Amino acid sequence: MKNFKRENLLFSLCGLNCGLCPMNLNQYCPGCGGGEGNQSCSIAKCSLQHGNVEYCFQCENYPCEKYENIDAFDSFIPHRHRKQDTEKFKKLGSRLYSAEQQRKKVLLNHLLNTYNDGRKKTLFCVAVNLLELEDLERIISELNENTSNLTLKEKSAHAASLLQETARQNHIVLKLRKKK
Repeated sequence: MKNFKRENLLFSLCGLNCGLCPMNLNQYCPGCGGGEGNQSCSIAKCSLQHGNVEYCFQCENYPCEKYENIDAFDSFIPHRHRKQDTEKFKKLGSRLYSAEQQRKKVLLNHLLNTYNDGRKKTLFCVAVNLLELEDLERIISELNENTSNLTLKEKSAHAASLLQETARQNHIVLKLRKKK
């Protein structure tokens, strides 16, 4: 979108973790405000109208009507933690939150490069978005220690199993919610 640029391309204006999105990972989308090629966004337009705020929570009108049902459905990544992630970002600050997202991006790339049998990309992206960093690091450590003698298909199944079990224990569903 013309004239809409941002410094932090990992965390969007509205609270999405763009750096963990498959569109971003495949370099189809540079992230929120990452260049002229990204799609027109009503929230980005709103930002420009309200002084080009870097994050919606910095706007005097936040939360506005645009946030009604904002987390109801997912796109390429989960939207359900958007408000929660925004609060975490505000609490930790840009530097710490971005460092956590960078670490999650490294773990996601490791999952995709080492444990993806060609059928787990969405699951891995959703899991890394929704699970806590500590849980992800524990799972990766366990996978690295216990899967060296397995085929890629077996490694992938084991990774999926560990992610799903951790999600279940935390009452998290690792599926994208489609608009009906």
